[in-house]
Amino acid sequence: MLLDVKPILHTPGKQLDFQFQMDLSDMEFADQHPVSHPVAVSGTVRNSADVLGLDLTVQTTLDSVCDRCGKVFSREKTVFYRCMLAESLENGENDEIELLENGKIDLDDLARTVFILEMDTKTLCSEDCKGLCPRCGADLNLGPCSCKKEIDPRLAVLAKLLENK
Repeated sequence: MLLDVKPILHTPGKQLDFQFQMDLSDMEFADQHPVSHPVAVSGTVRNSADVLGLDLTVQTTLDSVCDRCGKVFSREKTVFYRCMLAESLENGENDEIELLENGKIDLDDLARTVFILEMDTKTLCSEDCKGLCPRCGADLNLGPCSCKKEIDPRLAVLAKLLENK
């Protein structure tokens, strides 16, 4: 979606609201396609004293697989982004300023980039996920497994002392 900001470019106090949906089902992340639901994008461009500020919100439900236990789960993902808009830059690059092209900004491209950069590198079904037993593969979230704990070879002599009691 190209948003034309020319109507408010030189009019302090004015704003443009926007809202649209985009499809990111083709996005592959960590060998998965986590976005199967529509992605809602909304926000506002405000002119404050001839400075354009953009507030952007990207929201969807992600289909994920826990990196510890392998459980499939869904979770809400909301990304907030704020930047300034400018027609040109005087001093090279600035990460907080997005450039306008002929008074327009490509919100699809911006929202997609912001969303991808905010994806988690590790997904967990819960912060206290215990994962799987490395020996038998049992889900430790459901309870302890039946594996006998391996004794550290450095402490094996002490374990034998306890067996004699």
